[in-house]
Amino acid sequence: MEEEPQPVFKIVSLSKSPKTNKKRVWKSLKQILQTERSLKWPEEAVTYSSLNPPPSFKPPKKYSDISGLIAYYTDPQTKLHYHNSEEYQTIKTLPSDLTAGYLALRGATSIV
Repeated sequence: MEEEPQPVFKIVSLSKSPKTNKKRVWKSLKQILQTERSLKWPEEAVTYSSLNPPPSFKPPKKYSDISGLIAYYTDPQTKLHYHNSEEYQTIKTLPSDLTAGYLALRGATSIV
C-alpha cells in the first residue's frame, strides 16, 4: 500500500532565512503604513493607504440599542432596534426623551 503524501500548509522557506536559519520578522500593518508615510511616493503610486475597497454587497449588521446584541427587530413606533421580547417591553416603557437619546447615540434622526 502506498501512503498518500500529507498536504503541506506551511512553507518552511518563508518562515526561516535559508542562510542564517533565523526566523523572519514580519511587519504589522501599522508599521507598514508608518513606513509609507515617511517615504516620498509619486502621486500615481499604489500604497496600502491609497487603496479604497469597493462597497460591500452585504447589508450592515444592526445592533440592539439597549443591550448591544445583534438586533433582529425594529420597533416601528420609536425606530429603536431590539434583540428579544424583554427588550421590547423595556422600549415600550421608555419616555420619549430617552428614546431620542438612544437614537442620537446611534446617529439616527429622531422622528418621535
